[in-house]
Amino acid sequence: MNSTECFFEVNSRVIGCGYPTYFIADIAANHDGDLQRAKDLIYLAAESGADVAKFQHFQADSIVSDYGFSALKNKSSHHANWKKSVYQVYEDASTDKLWTEELKTTCEKANITFFSSPYSFDLVDFIDPYVPAYKIGSGDITWIDLITHIAKKQKPCFIASGASTEEDVKRAMNALLAFNKKICLMQCNTNYTGNLENFRYIQLNVLKRFKQLFPDIVLGLSDHTPGHSSVLGAVALGARVIEKHFTDDINREGPDHNFAMDAKAWRSMVDATRELELSLGDQVKKIEDNELDTVILQRRSIRLKAAVKKGTIITKDLIEFLRPCPADAIEPYMVEEVLGREITRDLPGGDCLKWADIK
Repeated sequence: MNSTECFFEVNSRVIGCGYPTYFIADIAANHDGDLQRAKDLIYLAAESGADVAKFQHFQADSIVSDYGFSALKNKSSHHANWKKSVYQVYEDASTDKLWTEELKTTCEKANITFFSSPYSFDLVDFIDPYVPAYKIGSGDITWIDLITHIAKKQKPCFIASGASTEEDVKRAMNALLAFNKKICLMQCNTNYTGNLENFRYIQLNVLKRFKQLFPDIVLGLSDHTPGHSSVLGAVALGARVIEKHFTDDINREGPDHNFAMDAKAWRSMVDATRELELSLGDQVKKIEDNELDTVILQRRSIRLKAAVKKGTIITKDLIEFLRPCPADAIEPYMVEEVLGREITRDLPGGDCLKWADIK
């Protein structure tokens, strides 16, 4: 695989260079512990233009330490607003394993792909029959054993790189690449406050560095900022996968709602991205099909100030440069090749010069 062939397939959908941006709606904990709500969000995500409805499989005791968070002296900005302990919030936010088959079936009915991020070895194995690909969250970028376990499944892997260094990224990517080449590396800034100040930390230009380090890898963005400015910037820089949290109401109570996108915002993001993709083009500078008339109407041609007789020698005082410029007219940049030449027939004033009229 070379740098012009950075793509892979998920459920027959090609993802990568030269293909439409792939949108992952991270429903995560926004089901609020309600299976029917989770199913409703799947349909809503599909209607809003998402390609994937993603959940997260974890159990509180396999992802957070109750003692550890209780003992922290400095609470993070978004944890500090939670009314329950971190452990209790994770317990409430977990996706019930018994839902898995029904979630996948619902995705199939909604014509959207089912993903889930597993946060333990046994959950990797548990969801494997249900998912066509894996998403590795930023928080596990240093857990190389888990990354390796996922890589060995030989399914496409999407890995986010929030709150990490280049060395962290290289370490994780090397672990993946040892067993799997179907990888999407996602730039990410892991801050869940929804603060507009966060835009200064998104660092979209890191995507350029990722392309230097891993030229054969699909690039993406996992984003938590409001709106879709960062998304459009990332796509312009080569990202072909976008992940954002998804909900039906950003004002609902819960850990992931306030920085998620609702259906209206999601549709706006997808539509704007499709417009951008059309706008990006193919790197070839040319007169486009929709400019064929304009090139005649707006360009200037060499025109005669007054009528001239056959045999007249063209001098600067006889000509001027005016629109339009028919296809057979001589353009201004060729004026030096025209001066001093002889007119071969009588021409009216205002007419454009053509090579057929010059000896």
